[in-house]
Amino acid sequence: MDALTVGVLRSWARVALVELRRARAEIDELNVYPVPDGDTGTNLYLTWEAACEALPEGELTFAEAVQAFGRGALLGARGNSGVITSQLVRACGMRLAENLPRDQEGGPGAFLADPRMNEAAAFADALAFAADAAYGAVAQPVEGTMLTVARAAANAALAAANEGNSLAEVCLAAVAGARLALTKTTEQLDVLRRAGVVDAGGAGLVVILGAMESVLSGRPPGEGTGVPPRLPRLGTGRLEAVGTESDGARAAAEDGGDPAYDGPGGRGDLGADRLGDGGDLGADGLGDGGDLEPGGPAYEVMYLLDAVDDRIGDFRRALAGLGDSVVVVGGDELWNVHVHTDDVGAAIELGIGIGRPHRIRVTHFADLAPHAPIVSRAVVAVAAGEGLAKLFTESGATVVNGGPGRRCSTGELLAAIEQSGAPEILILPNDKDSIAVAEAAATAARQDGRRVAVIRTRAQVQGLAAIAVHDPEQSFDDAVLQMSAAAGQTRQGAVTIAVKDAWTMAGTCRIGDALGVVDGDFALITEDLTAAATGVADRLLGGGGELMTVVRGANASPELVDALVRHVRRNRKDVDVVVYDGGQERYPLLIGVE
Repeated sequence: MDALTVGVLRSWARVALVELRRARAEIDELNVYPVPDGDTGTNLYLTWEAACEALPEGELTFAEAVQAFGRGALLGARGNSGVITSQLVRACGMRLAENLPRDQEGGPGAFLADPRMNEAAAFADALAFAADAAYGAVAQPVEGTMLTVARAAANAALAAANEGNSLAEVCLAAVAGARLALTKTTEQLDVLRRAGVVDAGGAGLVVILGAMESVLSGRPPGEGTGVPPRLPRLGTGRLEAVGTESDGARAAAEDGGDPAYDGPGGRGDLGADRLGDGGDLGADGLGDGGDLEPGGPAYEVMYLLDAVDDRIGDFRRALAGLGDSVVVVGGDELWNVHVHTDDVGAAIELGIGIGRPHRIRVTHFADLAPHAPIVSRAVVAVAAGEGLAKLFTESGATVVNGGPGRRCSTGELLAAIEQSGAPEILILPNDKDSIAVAEAAATAARQDGRRVAVIRTRAQVQGLAAIAVHDPEQSFDDAVLQMSAAAGQTRQGAVTIAVKDAWTMAGTCRIGDALGVVDGDFALITEDLTAAATGVADRLLGGGGELMTVVRGANASPELVDALVRHVRRNRKDVDVVVYDGGQERYPLLIGVE
């Protein structure tokens, strides 16, 4: 795509939500700064989910869409990373709305506010404006954080735009710059170096930017663009190659300083009439993190505050006297407040003094101190391939190997349940023939006093949909309902090759025929896998859908996957496609539609 429209914004929001949901557990594990409470991935996902839910259906102007999305992020911001993300989103959206004041139907380059800027330049300028907004709002910026990654992305985008690259190429350069900066965060903060990880908030930002690149380029995010990297994997994937495509972009990405750029309208003028009065995002930028260390503040206090804008400056200064990591962002008489303090009452009373605090949340850091983990609920998933096992593991599941030709046993499921040590167990059989085995394991586990439920997933893609919505903080019954609903709302299909002559629901097949499976039944017999795959996709999408998940098997050719993705993008522009490596045997492609 070569234009930034409301449709692009909607697609970006959906794809980024899917990728953040998939990466949530891994980003949580990276979280050691500023507070090692292991919730950055969860906070980013919940913040983004709130932004997505705030984006109304129906026709909107671009300005209306980005305003609603930014406000949703502000209202739903969770934790340090979520608040900074909300600031980046609001600032970027505001700048784009100024540079691209057009309606939803505006074509590429239509109604640009400044004739010197094209779509690519406007996007790069917005990224730079957002990075300036974040840096300018931090009392003591610290490199090696989410701020560093945001700045590097902006620098790389500006360099690529100045070289005349397209919108998608500029976005790809931004992702490459962000990813390169992320690899360096380990050496920029001692706490990250000691833990051997990259910055968690920065990893989340790479995921978000990668989702935008996927939407603009049409390439699936599962190819490596948006995966939150751990240190051993930072040099892999498509970004390693594209990082050298533009020398200027790479140089800008490696430069942590402020680029010599003064775009139309300038940058960094973030007065009260624009992003409130800038905010104080010390949460990701104050020098000494580690509030779980002896001597640090005992509580995290967060709330929304209805207050007139001109009272916020004094309020923030007073709040800073009560603790650290002070965050006050927003505008138009609605603010998101965050502070680490020993005096919870005083922090709330300050808000009462100038307005109306609401949605108050208090966390006692002592409850987050390192101790032997207590697992209250575990998900046990049957995986049909190495890649699928990795996807389920990254989502927090205990994996049992299974699938066609290698059915798991009741004993294997019971061993996984015992290994988890959890009193509550959710089982994802992910295969219709494994449901009975899962039920038998559940019955046996209940005799040991465990609470066990089988989510009756009949395919791997249904299992992925179910675990993606699992929230450990939900009650057991609510989790069962939500995961069962997600699985039930996912139509599933696959393609395979006939290994013998046989009669099927679609007719008689011969050895070597390509077969298409829809909801567990053979529905198509064709001469090649591409025709089978596109036919299955068309039937699954016939009932509607917004997201198609494609799981690539061990023997699937890149050409097969590309042909399917092109077919869907050409015929159903309203559907987003994500591709994962599953590694399953017998079925070159597994397909799910939500």
